[in-house]
Amino acid sequence: MSSEDAKKNITGALMQRPIPDDRKPSPTALPAAAPPPKKVIIKSADMLPDMQKEAVDIAVNAFEKYNVEKDVAEQIKKEFDKRHGPTWHCIVGRNFGMAFVHKLGFCLDLLLCTLVFATFSSRGNV
Repeated sequence: MSSEDAKKNITGALMQRPIPDDRKPSPTALPAAAPPPKKVIIKSADMLPDMQKEAVDIAVNAFEKYNVEKDVAEQIKKEFDKRHGPTWHCIVGRNFGMAFVHKLGFCLDLLLCTLVFATFSSRGNV
């Protein structure tokens, strides 16, 4: 019997060693799924629903564009001043107290990820 015949006549299943965890393909090698939407919780609102949605959209965009809370607040304030006229204010942060007077119908307090956003107008002409 030749060596080729001997190779063909070997019986039994081949044993495969398990792949160690450090050698397994990384789950990040798979195509990335879309990031989950940002969780937004409206804590209190004295604002029309359409304006609330607009405020949330502006806040999410500012949050995605800037890393510094001051810059996020400034972007939201500028956008509201541009769209609805002056005088809008915006407070953004993780740990602060606040007390303010606002024009009726023009205030929104929301939570986006770990940041609190307060957007309000203090004067008329809005």
